[in-house]
Amino acid sequence: MAVISDISLWQLFRHLSQWLGNLSRARQQRQRESIDALRAVVVAARHTQAYLRQLDDSGRQDHANEAKLAVLWTELGFRLSDLGLTKLAKRCDIRGRYWANPDELDEDFLQRADVGLERMEQLARTLLAEIEAGRSRSAPPNR
Repeated sequence: MAVISDISLWQLFRHLSQWLGNLSRARQQRQRESIDALRAVVVAARHTQAYLRQLDDSGRQDHANEAKLAVLWTELGFRLSDLGLTKLAKRCDIRGRYWANPDELDEDFLQRADVGLERMEQLARTLLAEIEAGRSRSAPPNR
């Protein structure tokens, strides 16, 4: 049977404390990254709404702006996927595909995919609220 000395117990305790501290910081970092990505979805929806208003007013497509929207939505899809927010990530990816080539996806597919801007923003805000609620439950009491 192995004998555990006071020193090795202390080292084990210190290592465990450091590990738990690192885990807590990692969770906080992941929460921060999730919040930033979800807020970026809201911003992307606003950019897209502004472009759609411009398109309605002018009747002219702006391929450079559509390319920027394609990249924006696609990058958001990757960020959200990396964070494990897969349902919203998939919707962002579809939005990116749409703006890369609006004729590629038919209206029926887009309806079934549930990628309306209002819906995307609603999902992002719901997830933000869940993260914030989790943070406030785990935060130490204010003194």
